[in-house]
Amino acid sequence: MSDGSPPLELRDVRRIYRSEGGELPVLRGANLQLRGGEIVALVAPSGAGKSTLLHLAGLLEKPDGGAVLVQGRDAGTLPDASRTAIRRDTIGFVYQFHHLLAEFTALENVVLPQMIAGTARSAARARAMMLLESFGLGPRAGHRPGKLSGGEQQRVAIARALANAPKVLLADEPTGNLDVRTAGVVFEELLATVRREGVAALIATHNPELAARMDRTVTLRDGMVVSN
Repeated sequence: MSDGSPPLELRDVRRIYRSEGGELPVLRGANLQLRGGEIVALVAPSGAGKSTLLHLAGLLEKPDGGAVLVQGRDAGTLPDASRTAIRRDTIGFVYQFHHLLAEFTALENVVLPQMIAGTARSAARARAMMLLESFGLGPRAGHRPGKLSGGEQQRVAIARALANAPKVLLADEPTGNLDVRTAGVVFEELLATVRREGVAALIATHNPELAARMDRTVTLRDGMVVSN
């Protein structure tokens, strides 16, 4: 990694889905750079390629061309094990549905990814509690997901995504499954926490009001990233 490299950069990224019916180009040379502490909204119509872009940025898929650079390192075409390690240590994910482990408490859900990454249990618990408390969930830390409201579950999911102090946070409609009032509150907490942690965040949303709270907005047009 070179000094001053952005946490995430996409350079001329292309992605083509192939089937018996032929080829479907989804990304045709996408370019995007995220700076540390910057929160970028990704707003585009369904089918434009938002999820594909997030999957490529998160190293869940390999591009058909171009480069996905994480902290200056071309990571998009690395072997699976290397990409998995980078995801674990550098990238956090938040989805529309929380995907919490039902048999574990809120605290344990945030502790587990840290321990998988090699963090000692005591340090993992301390960071997990700090994150949960920042979302107002300190008193709920010992509850399993089934005993939490939808907004509380999504707060835990965001805390889990930030557990390993990632450099990049990718979120796909993180409040899309919540009512309007709860979505607004959770989103404000998400923005405050991301800025405090200095994370570079790319957040896909259909909500223009939420997008307006972020630092800038981009969209996908003809398979390329353009500023709104």
